[in-house]
Amino acid sequence: MKYPALLPFAELLPRLAEFDAIIDVRSPGEFAEDHLPGAINCPVLDDAERIRIGTMYKQINAFEAKKVGAALVARNIGTHIETVFADKPKDWQPLVYCWRGGNRSGALAHILAKIGWPAIQLDGGYREFRRHVNTSLPELAARFSYRVVCGTTGSGKSRLLQTLAARGAQVLDLEQLAEHRGSVLGGWPSAPQPSQKMFETRLWQALSAFDPAREVFVESESKKVGNVRVPEQLMERIRASPCIALGLSQPHRVQLLMQEYDNFVDAPETLAAQLECLVTMYGKERIGVWQAMAREGKLPLLVDELLVQHYDPAYLKSIERNFSQYTQAFALELPDISPEAFDAAARQLHPA
Repeated sequence: MKYPALLPFAELLPRLAEFDAIIDVRSPGEFAEDHLPGAINCPVLDDAERIRIGTMYKQINAFEAKKVGAALVARNIGTHIETVFADKPKDWQPLVYCWRGGNRSGALAHILAKIGWPAIQLDGGYREFRRHVNTSLPELAARFSYRVVCGTTGSGKSRLLQTLAARGAQVLDLEQLAEHRGSVLGGWPSAPQPSQKMFETRLWQALSAFDPAREVFVESESKKVGNVRVPEQLMERIRASPCIALGLSQPHRVQLLMQEYDNFVDAPETLAAQLECLVTMYGKERIGVWQAMAREGKLPLLVDELLVQHYDPAYLKSIERNFSQYTQAFALELPDISPEAFDAAARQLHPA
């Protein structure tokens, strides 16, 4: 075979495991928004360079833009060869792609092939992958039977899903994929959320790995998990599915939330600032009281009040309206928040 070979997107998915690396040559900003699962970013133009060359195309002409762009691309590819690819053996086979399988991926694939590596360029690039995700997600969502873990905030839904996954159950953890706990205070402290496109790619990847003959456990999320939105077809399937009503006593819920939101325990001023987002709902006076409780270290009392006055009323108002089988839900009461309690609950739901 003559390299670099051009791989049609229609042949990509069954062959993904063949490649030693999947190389996305788009700019870091494009890569951060979304990329093929498992890809690494080796940009041939960084974000500023891409803007510069694009501006030259529009304001000067294609020839001048290509001349300047070629020098930048060559320099960047040289850096990658000296660093990222320096230790790769002769039979190392990478798949290279860009936005649509054009000049950027073609430049890197050509040079890798000239060196002697059997590089393959993806025809259609990321654009075709994105089109595939968009068209296949609704079909994937409809392929499975779901069981929805319901319960008020702090009842242990996420921990139960994690325990089920550890036991080998199929779990679609929307909060994990969205990197957000789903509530107004639910942002992860360590990282921003993925883009909508990346969230959908993660959903596509998770669903693609599941067996349609087995049920999928999922949490009773709202349509939006933080800033990302669950695709409509998937949301409709989840909301029409059988439910599990997970119960946990109020003191244990407070205890669990103190553990899961330890970032606020360690930084009460951050929690006080975050509570500002509730001013329009409860007014400055009540929020001021809650902020004072946070700053004074009265976090168990604050969590208890937030559950009673904010989270529980909102949950009870929406759950029966949005999940049609909730009134017939299987009741599952946790005695405490020990690993043994969650493991026993998981065994009831997934004995195998």
